[in-house]
Order: sequence, then C-alpha cells, then structure tokens
Amino acid sequence: MGVFIFQNGSNSGWKRIDRSRQIWPSAVYFGFILAGLLGTYFLMTRLIDAPRTLPDSARASESYRLLPTLTAVSVKRRATLILIPAGTVQIGDNNGPSAERPAFEFRSRAFLMDRTPVTVSQFADFVKVTRYKTDAERYGFGGHLEKSSGAWVAVPGASWRYPLGPKRSPALDDHPVTQVSWFDANEFCRAYGLRLPTESEWERAARMGQTPDGHVFKAGDPIELSHRYLLNAWEGTFPLANTGADGYQTTSPVGAFGVTPSGLTDMAGNVWEWTSSRYLPYGAPQQESTRIPAEMVSRGGSFLCSPEFCQGYRASARNHTTPDTSLENIGFRCAADPGLPTESRKESQ
Repeated sequence: MGVFIFQNGSNSGWKRIDRSRQIWPSAVYFGFILAGLLGTYFLMTRLIDAPRTLPDSARASESYRLLPTLTAVSVKRRATLILIPAGTVQIGDNNGPSAERPAFEFRSRAFLMDRTPVTVSQFADFVKVTRYKTDAERYGFGGHLEKSSGAWVAVPGASWRYPLGPKRSPALDDHPVTQVSWFDANEFCRAYGLRLPTESEWERAARMGQTPDGHVFKAGDPIELSHRYLLNAWEGTFPLANTGADGYQTTSPVGAFGVTPSGLTDMAGNVWEWTSSRYLPYGAPQQESTRIPAEMVSRGGSFLCSPEFCQGYRASARNHTTPDTSLENIGFRCAADPGLPTESRKESQ
C-alpha cells in the first residue's frame, strides 16, 4: 500500500505517491464512520456510568434528559396501597404564606397511595434486587441540619443507610427512608410500576384527615392534645434544642401516631414526602419538559418542623428542594392509578 500525502493547491486531496488510483474518498469516509461509532460507544458508556450530577448554573436553564429508567423489579413489594376516592377539595390556603395562595378547587380522580412512607426495609429490598446507588451515595454526602447554627451542612458518608453519617446510628428498618433525592424516589416508584403522587393528590389525601380523629392541621393548631402528641415534630427552641417530648429526636416508626380515617399514616410530620410536581406558583401549568426542574415540591412536614417556626405539617404547606438533593428529613411514598391487580394493591407487611 502506498504512502499518503497532501497536495497543496490541488483539488485531488489525499493520494498515494504512486498515483495508481485515487482511493482517498472511500478511506476518509470509512474513517469518519469508524470514528463516529467509537465516539458514540465511548459517550454512551460514560453516560450510563455517570452520576446525575448537575452544575448549579444548569439546574433551571439547561436541557436535561433523565437516564433510562430501571427495569421493572421482579419481586413483590411489601406494601399496601390505599384507594383514595374521587372528590373535590380545596388546595392551598388564602390565609397562608404566598406560596399557598391563591387557594383553588381541585377535582381529584380516584387514585391509589401507599399506606405509609417507604421504609428503610422496603428500600433495602429494592437496592438488593437492583443494586441501585442513590445520589447521596454517588456524591458522597447527605444534608443534615446543624443545630448550633440552624444551617444545612453536607455530612460525608451520610446516606439512606446512615442518615446522620457513618459514625452515627444506622437507619432503623421500620422508619421512613431518608437521604433519598427526588431522582431516587422517582426511580423506586417507577421500578415497581408506580409513580410519585402529585402535590394536589397528596393534599387531597391529607384533607381526608391527618390524625386518627380526622383533624386537618392549619396555622396555629396545637400539636399536643390531652398530653398526647399528634405527630412527630420539633418540641423546644428551634433550632437549638429539641426536647423530643413526642418520643423522638429524629424519625419515628411509620404508623407510630396512628392511622387516619382514609387508612393512611404519617400524613403530618415525621418526614417531608417528595411529589411529582414542580415548584411553581399556583395557576402555572405543570407541563412535561425535558428541561430539568429547578425545584420539586415535597409535602407533609417533618420532625424538624417547629410550631413556632415553619408549621410544615399543615395540610396546605409546601416545601421545595432541588431534585438532586438528599436530606435527613425527606422521604417519599408511591401512588398509582386504579386498575392494578389486587395482589399489587395489598401485600403483607
């Protein structure tokens, strides 16, 4: 095979020195194809292995497409789905913060909702089957509220297994899983053929009652009745000292404060719960988009909510966080549309 040279000023391009024939078009064409295939293979392997890391400047403005969803989990999920009937309910509170105004009427279709937040044990089952790595595990840290300053700090090694860090106690099986991002929650639900509830669906369920006696929390409501706490929240001076008067300093076992009239538990306090809704002013369209949402809504309040500070356990309260954030006080529960097989609706705990 001859040596190739480039002839300046010539239209003939690459030629063999012996000039026996011109073969450069096919050689160059083949080279471009080979380079393209190799480049595509390299890019795809990098994307599959890469964490879903998003620079701060790109969260709200750059186009971002989720990685392909996990394949369906082949084992049954130890959980119960409760039917929430169709109905009309008020969403928001005209007397609440600006984020909760204006209140509007929501006509909910019937849907199914997990009886409890997803527990550590249930998430462990999922990880065992899928070998899934959460965002906190990929990034190497999770968020923790520092009591002395009231500021959120990144704790190295904090994850769903050790929500406060590897030097602290491990997460308990019957507590809600935390240190999971919105992406993690979404992947979990989708792997079981489910979804996250919308924030309006979540509030519809909450307004059916947040406590066993059917109470729905609004601003100023006490969290203690007849020397009995109604939910897991913050007692004491926020954020310096939590007395744990309700029995818990952090999360509590799901269902510890009873079952609501709808059949759900933990609809006020314990942990905030991710929803599928983007954080937007009420009235703005929730349109599907390939652009990454700046922040996603979570509902329900948590053990860090103080009656003197945020009262996030109110039925209308909205929290909003970037979807790649993992915190010690945010978990989730799944939802679904009616029509699942009976064995998927209710399985042994």
